[in-house]
Amino acid sequence: MSSPFDALRPARRQFLQHCLGGAGTFALAQLLEAQGFSSQAVAEANDASDPLGVRTPHFAPRAKSCIYIYLEGGPSQMDLFDPKPTLNRLDGEPLPDSLAEKMQFAFLQKETARIMGSPRPFQKYGDCGMDLSDLLPNLATCVDDIAFIRSMHTDQFNHVPAQLLMNCGSALAGHPSVGSWLSYGLGSESQNLPAFVSLVMTGRGVPGGSASWSSGFLPSTYSGVMFGNAPGETVLNLDNPPGVNSALQRSSINAVNDLNRMRLAEAGDGEIASRINAYELAFRMQTAAPELVDLSGETRETLDMYGVDRKEPPIQSNRGGIGLYRTFSRQCLLARRLIERGVRVVNIIHSSWDHHSNLDPELRHNSGMVDQPIAALLKDLKARGLLDETLVVWGSEFGRTPLGENRPGFKKVTGRDHHPNAFTVWLAGGGVRGGQIIGASDELGWNVAEDPIHVHDLHATMLHLFGLDHTRLTYRFRGREFRLTDVRGELVTKLL
Repeated sequence: MSSPFDALRPARRQFLQHCLGGAGTFALAQLLEAQGFSSQAVAEANDASDPLGVRTPHFAPRAKSCIYIYLEGGPSQMDLFDPKPTLNRLDGEPLPDSLAEKMQFAFLQKETARIMGSPRPFQKYGDCGMDLSDLLPNLATCVDDIAFIRSMHTDQFNHVPAQLLMNCGSALAGHPSVGSWLSYGLGSESQNLPAFVSLVMTGRGVPGGSASWSSGFLPSTYSGVMFGNAPGETVLNLDNPPGVNSALQRSSINAVNDLNRMRLAEAGDGEIASRINAYELAFRMQTAAPELVDLSGETRETLDMYGVDRKEPPIQSNRGGIGLYRTFSRQCLLARRLIERGVRVVNIIHSSWDHHSNLDPELRHNSGMVDQPIAALLKDLKARGLLDETLVVWGSEFGRTPLGENRPGFKKVTGRDHHPNAFTVWLAGGGVRGGQIIGASDELGWNVAEDPIHVHDLHATMLHLFGLDHTRLTYRFRGREFRLTDVRGELVTKLL
């Protein structure tokens, strides 16, 4: 059935098509609101010209940028950060029934499992007296700038839900990542690079996949942009095809975005605004990215400090990947260069630290890969006056069991299973009070014994360092106000 107002719709559409810049964007927002679109869509229409413009935080921030080093799989805390003499003394003994009774494991058979001590020697370092194993000699020189949390715990014991919880604040797929929330809340100071970059290095692959750096239900403008591993291929598909020069590329993007703006005016879909912004950013990156990835301007001293040209020790097999020593060094240096150029969040992801077997040789190999470049990154940021405003985080989805892995079919126990009850993460810079150890696990490393800190507490504190109140940074989706910390999260004041 036709309506007397049907004839007005084409005219209104034409009007909106011409209201695309300046006051036109304001008019578009007004019309969208009048037609019942959500306030979120109206805000996205208002921000269509610059959805990543710098925004004012809730209160004065300490951090401006974040480098989040995520080591997928669960590094073994009692072999790296949390020595347990009692564990070594009880090596080979069964775990008390009271501890294992209600515990879920991924593969371990708790009825026949035995306590497994650590072969790693530990030593105290720095004025804070932090214990580190022999696998992290370079990081040991930085401990007075680091706050170690030995009392982290999570709700999830399998990789994908635990990764999603640690990276996105929810064990369910489709939620925005930490980097996306920061980009949404604060925008970006870079005009020519993404607000959020993900540097991914994989051995077996990241089980949670791109959800770990996705924008989820936030507009895709705030999603992490994945950069590649190899020199010359850091930013994929950036070069123009043969025969297409910059002027032709510019005119093509102008034409596509004119059509996109018409569709935005017609549909009021914020994802169209994200698409417009993506085309424009990609064009600007064609100029900025080659300079970013060109390390020829770095001094030989800096390159050697990060280990960009170092040799990798041999290992027969490693699920964390072989041939990534130089790559990890390069990515840590690239992270510093990215935040220098105004990128808000850099996510360095390495997979895998999931040592159900071959723990000793593989943990040694992986630790050797990350120890030198991460220590170099901390020292380099500090020397350049950037550490005070750059939050650096080492994290994973959980830790490893004090028990040896006794999965059926394994002739020898050489690894550990997933352990969500108590594990270690650390933070440095960006307003964090370094040189301290927060919390403690019990004498076996089984449960938290002091200052339990949940994943939501960690996220709340990270947002606080950026001047964001985790209860106020929300996004309305499907009739509900969502936030990174869901309905939980307490500020860890000892970190500040």
